[in-house]
Amino acid sequence: MDRRTIGAGALSVGAVGLGCMPMNWAYSTSRQRGDESLRAVHGALDAGSSLLDTADMYGPFTNELLLGRVLKERRGDAFVSTKVGLLVGEQHIVANGRPGYVKRACDASLRRLQTDVIDLYHLHRADPEVPVEETWGAMAELVRAGKVRALGLSAVGVRGGRRPGTRLYDTTVRQLQRVQQVFPVSAVQAELSVWSPEALRTLLPWCTARGIGFLAAMPLGNGFLTGTLTPGEGFEPDDMRARHPRFTAEMMAANQPVVAGLRRVAARHGDGVTAAQVALAWVLAQGRHVVPVPGTKRKRWAVENAGAAELLLTPQDLAELAGLPPARGSWD
Repeated sequence: MDRRTIGAGALSVGAVGLGCMPMNWAYSTSRQRGDESLRAVHGALDAGSSLLDTADMYGPFTNELLLGRVLKERRGDAFVSTKVGLLVGEQHIVANGRPGYVKRACDASLRRLQTDVIDLYHLHRADPEVPVEETWGAMAELVRAGKVRALGLSAVGVRGGRRPGTRLYDTTVRQLQRVQQVFPVSAVQAELSVWSPEALRTLLPWCTARGIGFLAAMPLGNGFLTGTLTPGEGFEPDDMRARHPRFTAEMMAANQPVVAGLRRVAARHGDGVTAAQVALAWVLAQGRHVVPVPGTKRKRWAVENAGAAELLLTPQDLAELAGLPPARGSWD
């Protein structure tokens, strides 16, 4: 697989990563099976998808434990990205950016992942009670201690309730400007896909101008852009899509033209090319420092997603995708 670099430290990863969250968090619990997820991770590594993206809150903790079983055997094949800063309670999630907690959480992640070093350590969310510079300073100490190779920041986007004139990632850019004064940012992780292109307006250009890598989260639109979901089929209560404004039966039906456009482009590239691969190729086309991180818990999809690295979209393809109708949600 083609390789891409993240940050000024030129950290090298496969062009398509693997998002591990669905294996233990946020999607239907009844469909989560450890052995199947292990096969997906091995399949991704075999296909060249070296970047494995997780977080201590996924599970919580169980996703890092699962990856640790793979890393114990194949640490040299993997680039490990995990996150800190969120605590999961019974019915809530809270931020914790206290320096002492960050250091303890890193040690715990290292133990679960069965590794001596984390390649990329993300601040999942800034703690409103702690200056972000203090949290970032503690993370920088982990780099100096040799426990972490590079630091990243997960972006915060707020679709509703924004003041007139503000943009989706203005808060994240302000945070980045602050922490960059403390220690270099190597990567930013934020949603980016054909149906969620907001990061192209300000956040991605900001990263590009500074040589900062961009990990594209949810590049397949939580599965919608694969074309494998049926409007009205419904989701299990614990699946985050059951509460997502783009996954009501009405909005899934309304957004089918987006999937149809992806399929048209895929058909031009021959048998075997899928809508999902076109969606990932579109993300890859946004810049050489952009790495899509599609999530899956099945080997079949992990291998298919990795194949998108070989798909080169033409100017005609990109123009057609740019002309697709914007995605709609129940807030519209």
